[in-house]
Amino acid sequence: MKKICFLIMAALLSTATMAQTAKSVLDKAAAHITVKEGVKANFKMKGGIGNAIGTIYIKGKKFHANTAKATVWFDGKTMWTYVKDNEEVNVSNPTEAQLQAINPYNFINLYKNGYASTLNSTGNSYVVHLTSTAKEQKIKELFVTIDKNSYQPTQVKLLQGKTWTIFDITDLQKAKIADSQFRFNAKDFPKAEVIDLR
Repeated sequence: MKKICFLIMAALLSTATMAQTAKSVLDKAAAHITVKEGVKANFKMKGGIGNAIGTIYIKGKKFHANTAKATVWFDGKTMWTYVKDNEEVNVSNPTEAQLQAINPYNFINLYKNGYASTLNSTGNSYVVHLTSTAKEQKIKELFVTIDKNSYQPTQVKLLQGKTWTIFDITDLQKAKIADSQFRFNAKDFPKAEVIDLR
């Protein structure tokens, strides 16, 4: 009986340690993204809302993403999405799930609440698996791949409904970014039709 209790306790402690380790890895990854000046990275996205290649600028919760088909600005509250084909700008106040579908780094705003985490190691990377513990969470699962040496995220894979979206991330570097870069400026797009969806 004592042996069984010991094995159960060991298993529970091992799980707690693994979750703690997963969190500490994510904390270090988040620290790379949340530098005061801001960061810039390139990304490739596939699945979900389609395939795209682009560049993203991040400063805290703010981000600005450019792809061949669209440009997105988010100032922490309001999001402007400019669709180049029809010259429309949609204005909205997005949910965390909507932000995650566009910004691969939005996991840094999610993982501390409402998710259980486990850690695996493969080659030169850590892979953190996040699973939702709250029914209201739109994103049920995430896999975040993080370089063991730099602690920079290299891939984010997320599940919304039954659809997986994968972001491959490269060339993450610090960049001095003005706050104005996270807001749509109508003067730069004089022909664009602005549609307010708020």
